[in-house]
Amino acid sequence: MLNSGRRREEIPMMASSGVHRFAAFRHRSYSLFFTSRFFASFATQIVSVAVGWQMYDVTHNAFYLGLIGLFQFLPSLALVLVTGSVADRYNRRAIVSACMLLGAICTALLFGMSVTGTFAPMPVFAVMLLFGLERAFMAPAVQSLAPNLIPAEDLSNAVAWNSSSWQAATIIGPVAGGLLYGVSAEVAYAVALGLMFASTVLMAMIPKPQQRTSREKPTWNSLLAGFRFITSEPVVLGAISLDLFAVLLGGATALMPVFARDILTLGPWGLGLLRSAPGIGAILTAMFLASFPIRHRAGHVMFVGVALFGAATIVFGVSHVLWLSVGALALMGAADMLSVYVRETLIALWTPDDVRGRVSAVNMVFVGASNELGEFRAGTMASAIGAVPAVIVGGVGTLAVALIWSLAFPKLRKIDSLDAPVEEH
Repeated sequence: MLNSGRRREEIPMMASSGVHRFAAFRHRSYSLFFTSRFFASFATQIVSVAVGWQMYDVTHNAFYLGLIGLFQFLPSLALVLVTGSVADRYNRRAIVSACMLLGAICTALLFGMSVTGTFAPMPVFAVMLLFGLERAFMAPAVQSLAPNLIPAEDLSNAVAWNSSSWQAATIIGPVAGGLLYGVSAEVAYAVALGLMFASTVLMAMIPKPQQRTSREKPTWNSLLAGFRFITSEPVVLGAISLDLFAVLLGGATALMPVFARDILTLGPWGLGLLRSAPGIGAILTAMFLASFPIRHRAGHVMFVGVALFGAATIVFGVSHVLWLSVGALALMGAADMLSVYVRETLIALWTPDDVRGRVSAVNMVFVGASNELGEFRAGTMASAIGAVPAVIVGGVGTLAVALIWSLAFPKLRKIDSLDAPVEEH
């Protein structure tokens, strides 16, 4: 996924609880999984910065930045009934390995365009479609794979480290991408290609895990199982849809090249700094939660996180000062981590393994809609009314979503503990 706007997993354990902070790494399969995902996420951040800046260099049009996100989202939407079923019926590790290889091929194509001077909107959008296809199949498989690699008692620790890995990549990756792009676009793509290939090899080294596969024939009824589960469980439906609409309205990632170049008058390094700031806030929050996990009033914490995300988006939109912009973005990342912490934990706990892939596929379509369609929304609105008003309107919309959803899903708002297993619901 070529989007650093946020995301996605987490839940740490207290040292006093008797569970080791590094419990998940006692399992070699998970260690390989963790390293592979980190390399892939790091490479994705480099490519995301390079593509965004290069596209704006070539076109000077914010609308094209929005289209980058839209083309990545379309495959997830079109194949939502297929990708989750594939993750539930076939070897998830093999699926993820194949997808990472496709990501490496896409990065190689961008490298080739840059070297040959053929980088242009249409061929880039074609590559973005391939990236979207890779993500469409990888997202439900990779989301469902971690629980198959470790015992249940270490799952929450693994989810915490998954999130920390992703956030670390979002901090280091964009800065590296900006610095590498400052040397040349070709250097940025070459480094990303090497990381993508390494992630593919590491994922393929994981022994085939045990997995409860779906035995149903692929009928319409079985393909729709993920949708049915989500719509029948208000907690999961509320959590997923809250994320969808909050980030759909509040996302500002696609417009960061505009803010870096035209509003804050920075170079590629500045874009990397802006792209890293949400990750800094998120990983600091993740580190705090690793020692002091949320024990009570989890639902309230999630809604507060969404509201803070919207407020910080407004501050970023009005800021013309680098330190305030970076601070607002860091607060956005911290607030997002609070809501993600609760949301991803609830989905993991409340979803049976035999439909986990299909539920993850639907979830990732919602995530993709919030990220990529959010980028398209931001780019389209910015081309019509300007980047600053587009971001401010989005932040106000996110605040409204937090209020409306807290009233519409009282069961979600009133959740206290995150320790209840799925069997109890």
